[in-house]
Amino acid sequence: MEEKKTKKDQTYFRDKMSTVDNEGKRNWIYAKKPKGKLFNQRKIVAVILLAFLYLVPFIKYKGDPIFLFNILERKFIIFGVIFWPQDFHLILLTFITALVFIALFTVIFGRLFCGWVCPQTIFMEFVYRRIEYLIEGDAAAQRKLADAPWNFNKIWRKTLKHIIFYSFTLVTAFTFLSYVLSMDVILQYISEGPVVHFNGFIGMLIFSGIFYFIFAFFREQVCIIACPYGRLQGVLTDKKTILVGYDYKRGEPRGPLNKVEGDCINCSACVTVCPTGIDIRNGTQLECINCTACIDACDSVMKRVKKPKGLIRYDSEDGIRTGHHSIFNARSIAYSTVLTLLIFFVTGLFMTRGDFEATILRARGSLFQKYGNDSISNIYNFNVVNKIRLPIEVEFKLESHSGKIKMLGDKAVVQKGEVGKGTFLVVIPKSEMKQSKFNIDIGIYTNGEKVEDYKSAFIGPSDLNTP
Repeated sequence: MEEKKTKKDQTYFRDKMSTVDNEGKRNWIYAKKPKGKLFNQRKIVAVILLAFLYLVPFIKYKGDPIFLFNILERKFIIFGVIFWPQDFHLILLTFITALVFIALFTVIFGRLFCGWVCPQTIFMEFVYRRIEYLIEGDAAAQRKLADAPWNFNKIWRKTLKHIIFYSFTLVTAFTFLSYVLSMDVILQYISEGPVVHFNGFIGMLIFSGIFYFIFAFFREQVCIIACPYGRLQGVLTDKKTILVGYDYKRGEPRGPLNKVEGDCINCSACVTVCPTGIDIRNGTQLECINCTACIDACDSVMKRVKKPKGLIRYDSEDGIRTGHHSIFNARSIAYSTVLTLLIFFVTGLFMTRGDFEATILRARGSLFQKYGNDSISNIYNFNVVNKIRLPIEVEFKLESHSGKIKMLGDKAVVQKGEVGKGTFLVVIPKSEMKQSKFNIDIGIYTNGEKVEDYKSAFIGPSDLNTP
């Protein structure tokens, strides 16, 4: 009877989220400061990404930002290349490819994206928690401060922390907005003051307030509750997916050092460093963001107790169960091939993108007109989209027949990013016409160079012998 009781006491069923206590209230997570090889690697990645975020808005190429996502004006700049509304299909294909990439990447490597490059993780773990550690101390000191009465020490530490939080949030909000409006516009708005740009100022306060709330109060709940990508993990991963996992075959049964057969000494180091408060030894869980903090913590303990590292490691469930540890298998190679093909396809579309687009159509509802004694004319409308940074002058030439093109109005000069519209006549001698309806080729030239051929229909009289 005593044996059954002991086994029952050792059985653990996880029936609630790590951030909810037994009364259903918020369980605040005080994660211990992580350290180790993988953390140092993540820190390098975080520094590079943060430097990229804050420095790129100041970099220009030929007078324009190197990156711009101006949804309001439907203008996008990616690595200095301007994309206008007419290139929306390229932006859409890029977005779809990114979604497919993330989905397939998750099938192979789980939530590696979350732990290493997700903005939520980068800001939370490498900015806001760093500020907390600096002002309030490590996890134990933070917990002690939270439980302490509101004395001078608690008030000044909490106040300073939240002032720095909001100040950094405000800078970040302006930085994000600079990717939409450009840094020059943002600096102009700041210099002119909130009175001149009152609506923008209110919008910025709302945006920065939401940003501040997420990282000061909502925190890891974003990954657990709000992030749709995290919810997809259970659908996209399987037994072959590479995840942060606990080697239960090696670690169990766990217990005090040298008193059990398993390598896990039940020190809970992996739990105290987890930013979402889970115990990785309970298996794959929706809260796990694959941040590797538990791997570093466990490896440090294994080193001290003179046991092999890797009790917690990157591995698949099959790898832990069978002992065959391999990231590269038929499935991962197949998915990687699909990803590569998608990337090459979208890259090819970007490389073959022209500097402008032209559309030439016969004027709707118009018929042919006599032009002089021996020629027939048709009227055409054209649209020219200029995708480069300089104005272009477009010239049209009739390539397939003897005749001429006569512009109706000014020359077709199109400014950068604009759509030039106009009308011209195509005049063809009757002697060139073998039938009443046929196709003609129109050459489109800029700066004296032919850049495109365009085909359109030409209509003449049914009786070509009629004078």
